[in-house]
Amino acid sequence: MHNSKLRRRSNCPISFSLDLLGDSWSLLIIRDIIFAGKKTFGEFLTSDEGIARNILSNRLSRLETIGLINKSPHPDDRRKDLYEVTEAGLDLLPVLFELSGWGAKHEPETADTLTWLTDVQMNKDSLIQLIRQTVINGGSVFTGSESVINQLERRQ
Repeated sequence: MHNSKLRRRSNCPISFSLDLLGDSWSLLIIRDIIFAGKKTFGEFLTSDEGIARNILSNRLSRLETIGLINKSPHPDDRRKDLYEVTEAGLDLLPVLFELSGWGAKHEPETADTLTWLTDVQMNKDSLIQLIRQTVINGGSVFTGSESVINQLERRQ
């Protein structure tokens, strides 16, 4: 992870993590890539949270600088770039699961989005490995023919 440009407030690992990811948008962008298969600036703009263009541009650049996402030219449209999560970004999967669980516990209206996890007949580590491999292969959790959801349905 490229963190030499960042000044640390302390050597506390929680503080370091929050310095990198403690804003309102970074983890949501990572979520959108992993869970919704979003890959372009325009797709990120359509997220329910309504991120502003300038903030999105800033966060994408920052996430790329710190090594959580990669940007590459779109093969079919030179006006667009494609964003994908790196191995370091995929390492945030357990954090995303824990944040989902905490949110569902403390705000029941958000629990519906987590119900699919409780239905999965697989331990969390195996599920995380399946998600990692699916995302590395260009897929996501919820969208596309090779989504994690579709793979799990075929296994039943």
